Amino acid sequence: MHRDTLRSHRLQADGFDRRRLRADCWMRRLFLGVATASIMTLALICLFLFQEGLPIFKQTGVGDFLFGRLWYPTASPPEFGIFALIMGSAAVTALSGMISIPLGVLTAIYLAEIASPRLREVVKPVLELLAALPSVVIGFFGMVVIAPFLQDAFDIPTGLNLFNAALMLAFMSVPTICSLAEDALYSVPASIKEASFALGANHLETICRVIVPAALSGICTAVILGMSRAVGETMVVLMVAGGAAMPPESLFSPTRPMPASIAAELDEAPFRSPHYHALFATGLVLFVFTFLFNLAADVISHRYRRTGEATL
Repeated sequence: MHRDTLRSHRLQADGFDRRRLRADCWMRRLFLGVATASIMTLALICLFLFQEGLPIFKQTGVGDFLFGRLWYPTASPPEFGIFALIMGSAAVTALSGMISIPLGVLTAIYLAEIASPRLREVVKPVLELLAALPSVVIGFFGMVVIAPFLQDAFDIPTGLNLFNAALMLAFMSVPTICSLAEDALYSVPASIKEASFALGANHLETICRVIVPAALSGICTAVILGMSRAVGETMVVLMVAGGAAMPPESLFSPTRPMPASIAAELDEAPFRSPHYHALFATGLVLFVFTFLFNLAADVISHRYRRTGEATL
């Protein structure tokens, strides 16, 4: 009787193990299928982008396309120089970074190391909600509220300009930078902070010389990902940048970044026309910029990664 009971329990355990192994096998296949589908989708998008963008270089050279100062795709003959669009994107991204990086990182340091737990519980969800705001809402706010204010305050012809676009992009980037940087700072081991205090350092010295260097990898990744979002943003710059396809001469000059030009003109470009291919080539340049941002984030995160307390 006792042997029969043991044999029954053993058979039940073997059956349970086989079912668990079968479930694990199916889950591995499911995850592999999802990962493969994601990679294939991205590869097909890249293939389509190259297929539609490269034909423009049969009509104009790569140098003329990248460094040409005139963008008149409907003229006769057409001009396909995107240097003004590149400069517009670079200027808007750089200025928004000058605003959003200090705000995002300093806010993250305050929330992670200085703010009370009750305040952190209130502010952190608010920042995450701001990150979820649709870009069209932010663009509408910049067009209706910020543009008239800038026009009246600085006595300029139009409030739809480089500064307005950079301000709205900074408003979009701060929650991303702050949230990711705060997570990196919060993950620094408490033993490192305690060791700093034990050596006689005050709170400010511990933050500047111990905590921030320990979280540098995560902070840099947060900054670069926030800036890559600013580079590829379309709706905000389309609504508030001013739409002038010329290099910006001042903070209050209207400009047109690359995403705005693609969004504004793609519907008007005849299918498979030189204008159509030029817009896809512009998207290809934008893709390269975004790829370089993400590659830099990956390199920095691996180069400055702390694998243990002994690496500090």
